[in-house]
Amino acid sequence: MPLNIKLKEKLLARCIEMKEESETNTLAAMNDAQQSANEYGAPRDRYDSFRAQMMRKRDMLAQQLSAVEEELSYLRQIKPGTISAKVEAGALVELNTQTLYIIAGIGKLVIDDKTFYVVSPVVPLVAAMKDLKKGDSFTFRGTTRKIIEIC
Repeated sequence: MPLNIKLKEKLLARCIEMKEESETNTLAAMNDAQQSANEYGAPRDRYDSFRAQMMRKRDMLAQQLSAVEEELSYLRQIKPGTISAKVEAGALVELNTQTLYIIAGIGKLVIDDKTFYVVSPVVPLVAAMKDLKKGDSFTFRGTTRKIIEIC
């Protein structure tokens, strides 16, 4: 499957969809923790920590929600219509070993029966091939890889 703008659009749409699901699930879990704390009421004595645990859980989930919302905002600003000539943020890169979409740390996605890895621009693999072009080879952790195509 050749790399093209349509494929980048599909990948980006799936990434946004996954982050929206994560946002919904995290918000629901946060609300559940708050509701459990509210229903439990005030601590029975100073050794009763259930309410405090639920409040800590809610606060932790609120931090996760904030991170998800920040990633979602970033993803919504990406313009997949840009074709990259080198390895950089926003590029879709086909290596002889795998295909990477360099936008955010999301992980493995399967689109049209092909596996893609959506990775952050700051991962070591991307740093090892930063600014390389189609046809270039590089070594990462003892393995030589070749860039087949960039979009």
